[in-house]
Amino acid sequence: MARPTLPPTGRERTWPENRIIVSKTDTKGIITYANEVFCAVSGYTAAELEGQNHNLIRHPDMPRAVFKLLWDTIAAGDEIFAYVVNQAKSGDHYWVFAHVTPTFDAARRIVGYHSSRRVPNRDAVAKVVPLYRQLKAIEDGAANPKAGMEASVAALLAILAERKIAYDEFVFSL
Repeated sequence: MARPTLPPTGRERTWPENRIIVSKTDTKGIITYANEVFCAVSGYTAAELEGQNHNLIRHPDMPRAVFKLLWDTIAAGDEIFAYVVNQAKSGDHYWVFAHVTPTFDAARRIVGYHSSRRVPNRDAVAKVVPLYRQLKAIEDGAANPKAGMEASVAALLAILAERKIAYDEFVFSL
């Protein structure tokens, strides 16, 4: 299945705060499990999601630099928290506060990833949107996607270094 063909609608989807979007992937990001909340919010069935790369729901406004940081962190065996905007099958978008962790086997090898996404703090989303726009503009203004992501990652790391905080500290400071 390809990425959603519908363009972003500008409409935001929400869900009850007491519900959590849950998914599991293999080490390549292929969805192996999607709970009913994930299906309801994204507009996909479990059958449509499972077997697909998790980037199926990537919103075009989401900077790739944040995903690079996320994947580097979890591939190293650490957990990460992040604000993410996703795109539903309909083209609507939905913000999440994601907690992504590696899943280990008995020998402590990473065998997959688990993500729990909660309704985000609206004040934090309002604060992260300008940063994500800045990072996305850097990516889009580069000669090619690889150069754009490298420049965007460098900009994000510079912002964190200037504030003398790690990414997780930054996320919780919003």
